Amino acid sequence: MFKKNFVWGVATAAYQIEGGAHEADKGLNVWDVGSATKGRIFDGHSGDVGCDHYHLFKEDVRLMKEFGIKAYRFSVNWARLMPEGTGKISEDGKRFYLELLEELKKAGVEPWVTLFHWDYPYALFQKGGWLNPESPKWFEEYAGVCANLFKDHVSHFILINEPQCFLGLGHSSGEHAPFLKMPDSDVIRMAHNVLLGCGLAEKKIRSVCGNAVKIGTAQAYWPALPLTDADVETAREATFACYRGFGSVNYYTDPLIFGRYPEVSRAWQEECGFKFPESDMQIIKSKLDFYGLNTYTGDRVTRKDGEIVYPKPAAWVPRTDTRWTVYPDAMYYGPKFIWDRYHLPIVYTENGVALAEWKDLNGQIDDSSRIDYLKRYLRELSRAADEVEIEGYFYWSLIDNFEWAEGFSKKFGLIHVDYETRARTPKKSAYFYQKVIETNGEEIWK
Repeated sequence: MFKKNFVWGVATAAYQIEGGAHEADKGLNVWDVGSATKGRIFDGHSGDVGCDHYHLFKEDVRLMKEFGIKAYRFSVNWARLMPEGTGKISEDGKRFYLELLEELKKAGVEPWVTLFHWDYPYALFQKGGWLNPESPKWFEEYAGVCANLFKDHVSHFILINEPQCFLGLGHSSGEHAPFLKMPDSDVIRMAHNVLLGCGLAEKKIRSVCGNAVKIGTAQAYWPALPLTDADVETAREATFACYRGFGSVNYYTDPLIFGRYPEVSRAWQEECGFKFPESDMQIIKSKLDFYGLNTYTGDRVTRKDGEIVYPKPAAWVPRTDTRWTVYPDAMYYGPKFIWDRYHLPIVYTENGVALAEWKDLNGQIDDSSRIDYLKRYLRELSRAADEVEIEGYFYWSLIDNFEWAEGFSKKFGLIHVDYETRARTPKKSAYFYQKVIETNGEEIWK
């Protein structure tokens, strides 16, 4: 079962909900540049206005309070706070985030702040982005600004969200902004700079906030899952195999926690001509207080003739509106594998489900499938919590929002957003999650 002080929260990200893309002196980020995103996002959608959280944040916080949300994970839009990415701090950006934090405090909702959730400042992208050797220092400066501004309000910082995605999807496969298809040699160098930036940022935040602050990262985690009971160790091996690509969870966290890359990755780096001074690893290695996992599903694995194989899901396996398989045991095996490797307290910084849904003729949204999904996944998480240290769970997402290349076509929220009027309407799942929080998880067994 979940421990008494278990953190029950919801999560969002700046570009996905804020809107206000061109308000005041805010700078552009790579998702704001229309000439770059044109033709690459579903039906030409953009986050220019979207949920308009920038103007409606007080209403969103009121809804959090109404539904008993204990913690809110949100990200800072780097270019809103620092229009050029470095140097000048925007007074309007500063005002917005401090007012949001004050509103959360009044509502009794604990803020968990993510520094970077994919919305890289366009001014820094024009200077080479994460490929620029100065990029780690840019991120350190930004982290220091956030720490100084928020230190009296925030005790939990998440350094980055899913490097697997903003590097792999943004710079390797070209599916997300800035929509680049770069050679592995360049992306490997960028990943190293991201890790250097994280190491510098972790140390900067501690120097500003002191020892009481808690720091972690949020990793995209798609664990391998056993096809049969005999495949557990095969699943563990496959989860951390690091198949010379940018999706592996341990590629980004072995360096932060152990101060070294996985061995297979070093061979790949050398083949791509990438070398770095070993002193870099002293910077990258960080003191992390928790391990944030973003999990929605996983992949079944087994062995055939001694080789790891990935059988295709059977036709009857349920799939969400994002076509992801519904595998609740990802929340059981996933945290167990991470705990056994890293021995850090685990926080589920994202988990949720997109459904094809709309208001019925009475103006209500009966998303019973989301409730069923939550019951199944949280039951498995509860089972894991009996065996490893799990500190919290953040549902993705508080409200329907901009789902990157899918635009507004995917609905993950507990609360519906009418993108024409910006009206918020709680779904049936919001009331269910309220009871989950009130009962510290007991509701999932009913």
